[in-house]
Amino acid sequence: MADKRDYYEVLGVSRDVSDEELKKAYRKLAVKHHPDKNPDDKSAEGKFKEVGEAYDVLSDEQKRAAYDRYGHAAFAGGMGGPSAGGHDPFDIFREVFSGGGGGIFEQFFGGGGGGGGGGRRRDGPQRGSDLRYGMEISLEDAAHGVEREIEYERSASCKPCSGSGSASGGGGKKTCRTCGGVGQVISSRGFFQIQQTCPDCSGSGEMISDPCRSCHGTGRSKERTKVRVKVPAGIEDGSRLRSTGNGDLGVKNGPAGDLYIVVQVKSHEIFEREGNDLHCDIPLSFGTAALGGELTVPTMEAKASVKVPAGTQNGTTFRLRGKGMKILGEDRFGDLYVHVQIAVPTKLNAEQREKLDEFSKSLGEQTSPMEETFFEKAKKFFR
Repeated sequence: MADKRDYYEVLGVSRDVSDEELKKAYRKLAVKHHPDKNPDDKSAEGKFKEVGEAYDVLSDEQKRAAYDRYGHAAFAGGMGGPSAGGHDPFDIFREVFSGGGGGIFEQFFGGGGGGGGGGRRRDGPQRGSDLRYGMEISLEDAAHGVEREIEYERSASCKPCSGSGSASGGGGKKTCRTCGGVGQVISSRGFFQIQQTCPDCSGSGEMISDPCRSCHGTGRSKERTKVRVKVPAGIEDGSRLRSTGNGDLGVKNGPAGDLYIVVQVKSHEIFEREGNDLHCDIPLSFGTAALGGELTVPTMEAKASVKVPAGTQNGTTFRLRGKGMKILGEDRFGDLYVHVQIAVPTKLNAEQREKLDEFSKSLGEQTSPMEETFFEKAKKFFR
């Protein structure tokens, strides 16, 4: 991480930059370093990726907050950063040492008090967890955009108790017997006394006197939910779409988390994608390669014709401008590269063999450009 530049420095903005100014700075640099404007420029390609990475973090409220607090360490070590749940990136350590409630970190770094009533009670609403959903689409869907309805399971307000957690709906409460109402319990581990969040009341210090049988007093239950998702044209494999507020409902009616849809683009039988460009191998008959003609090729929109000059060699590439993938968020398209593969017949009858043999003899010592190049290289090798 030491070699990573500060994201604000990468985009040339101050730390109090507004969302609009941040977007303007990103667009300006993205256009400047875009690979289409800087072909074969590895430096520009690296800067383009760096700019995209910086904007991805700073344009997201949760990621930006984590980055401002921890820097690049917020996303190191595979912890997922704020996008994986919007939580403190060091929560994983708290869970290891405290069973999910703070514990040893709060005990030694000022988060909690002693063994009496000084513990921190988490009795207020808490934000719900973010959820992840994998969506597989075809290359055609990625090219044109698509709208899909997805179904998934999330935590929502319990219907029988209307989210109160109480069977009577009154939300009657009593002091938690386990922690005595402080929300924390202390356990001894060797020479250490470790303060942990109460496992029975989850730190609130209170228990529902008549818990709902459906949600067991939590006020939340699992339900199947449907959401319509718009996938924009030009989206790339591995991209994430965020559906705000469609994650798990928070504890005590806290705000819901977000739903992240990870898009996976299936491989195609004909086309291979490379950025915004498409590549495909097209068979070309020997006769058309030798005499010239027209070749019909498929594209994402419709068929297109390519003029094949006489003497076309195997592996020749034709470029069809604007016939590739739509560039995300723009009214431009990539290109389609057609690589011809000369089809050599495998089954010949006697008459065809005879005519082909006559043709071969009529060429004599005549060679193709490919053969000439090879023989020139071979002469240098044997000298």
